[in-house]
Amino acid sequence: MLRRRLVIGAVLVALFGLGWWAGRVASRDLYADLDVFVEVLHRIEGNYVDPVDPQRLVQGALKGMLRDLDPYSQFLDEKEFANLQSVTHGSFGGIGIVVSVRDDYPTVISPIEGSPAWEAGLRAGDVIVAIDGKSSAGLTVGEVAGRLRGAAGTQVRVTVRREGEDGEHEVTLERRVIETHAVPYAFLAAPAVGYVRLADFSERSGAEVGDAVERLRALGAKSLVLDLRSNPGGLLEQAVDVAERFVPKGTLVVYTRGHARGQDNRYLAAEPRPNTQWPMVVLVDGGSASAAEIVAGALQDLDRALVVGRTTFGKGSVQTVFPLRGGGSALKLTTALYYTPSGRSIHHAVQGAQPDEGEDDEGDGEPPSDGRDSVPRAAFHTRAGRIVYGGGGIAPDVVVVPDTLQGLARKVESRGLAFRFANRWLNLHPEPRPADAAPVPWQDFLAWLRAEKLEFTGAEATSQRAQLERAVRRELARRMSGDSAAARVALEDDPVFARALQALARARGPRDVFAAVAPGSRGAPAREATAH
Repeated sequence: MLRRRLVIGAVLVALFGLGWWAGRVASRDLYADLDVFVEVLHRIEGNYVDPVDPQRLVQGALKGMLRDLDPYSQFLDEKEFANLQSVTHGSFGGIGIVVSVRDDYPTVISPIEGSPAWEAGLRAGDVIVAIDGKSSAGLTVGEVAGRLRGAAGTQVRVTVRREGEDGEHEVTLERRVIETHAVPYAFLAAPAVGYVRLADFSERSGAEVGDAVERLRALGAKSLVLDLRSNPGGLLEQAVDVAERFVPKGTLVVYTRGHARGQDNRYLAAEPRPNTQWPMVVLVDGGSASAAEIVAGALQDLDRALVVGRTTFGKGSVQTVFPLRGGGSALKLTTALYYTPSGRSIHHAVQGAQPDEGEDDEGDGEPPSDGRDSVPRAAFHTRAGRIVYGGGGIAPDVVVVPDTLQGLARKVESRGLAFRFANRWLNLHPEPRPADAAPVPWQDFLAWLRAEKLEFTGAEATSQRAQLERAVRRELARRMSGDSAAARVALEDDPVFARALQALARARGPRDVFAAVAPGSRGAPAREATAH
């Protein structure tokens, strides 16, 4: 009897920790539902065929409750809450991947640069259908994280399905301690053109972007490419901190709206000395989410930067973490949606958008599609009158759709074979040499691929030699000189980056980059042919 009372007490504490405010509004209905819940728990405990753990039942009920809301609202048990805190502190043991749940399966938002997932070639949009041979259908984001994370040096098998490719393929990854850096590298990518890679939005993202821009200025940069591709987002305040470095002080960057008091907020630029003179291009793709979309959307709405690439992920919601009584568990709850300066909601679950007061939300024409979805969107206007669209991510001003890797190149990248070969080759040939002078030992590479039981023909290797040699050069450069050197090689045949350079080559001021938009489109995204 005492044990049963303790269990019921624990249930009530947990549920009231989640729903006490609802009880104030509709206490009678809530208490009636709680009575039913406690009765069911009592019946299970007393009559189920096998002994049950009351705590497991309660936590299962809480997770089911949150699952009915949205993919980002979760009950976090002690392990999941500890994982979240470790990520917040900047390091954790895992494979380095950010996922969401779509169509009942975990879907990759982005791999973290330099992580095992990144090196294995996992991409935004990949569907994880199994983890260690067990189906991942129906798992929450927290449950996926629990399976993928673990001690450094341990392994996990991930089965992936990729849109546009036949079948599924399995990748074995070795977990490592994952440490993230907001700006992993920044360099002059062309004469007077600075390139900044912003990988996420952690506590120092704004400061790191500012420092990078100043270093580039000292090197002679007069324009900027800000790369937000595969950036999963992060802290809302840091998104504002990044955007405000490029727009006048006092400019509205983003605003939020929610149900509870205190969730309606407006975020204005406060940087006293912003860089408003450089022409600027922002690169995005389907892995650009959350805070990355705030930055891209704000700079697009304010006509401060040309947005190039693919339509972004469409996560326009704000989550707040509420530690629960006892300190071991927590509630991560979606508390608001955010809106760009023109009034757009870019949340994928929201069709249309809610305009800000005083803003023109009328428009004409249909938004061009980059093939990700065909749902009609509401049209809005930028500050200069260009048409932009809300409800489902940021549609770029210029769409560039690269080819997906096929055949031998895909097999090499998905298995991380270029990375492994570079490590092996440099271990056997340790003499120092500059990264850009490293030759590609082509015949040795082909012999090694065959030793790895990779089946291919000589004709296939010859036809894809340029791609394969570039992959090896990239990984040789990474091993010898780090991620920055590898990024320089990767940009050589990057069609999205090439389009950015074209826009900046003609630009003398910030507004000149919009000459890249198709004439007569009034700012609607320009459709481009598939790039190679």
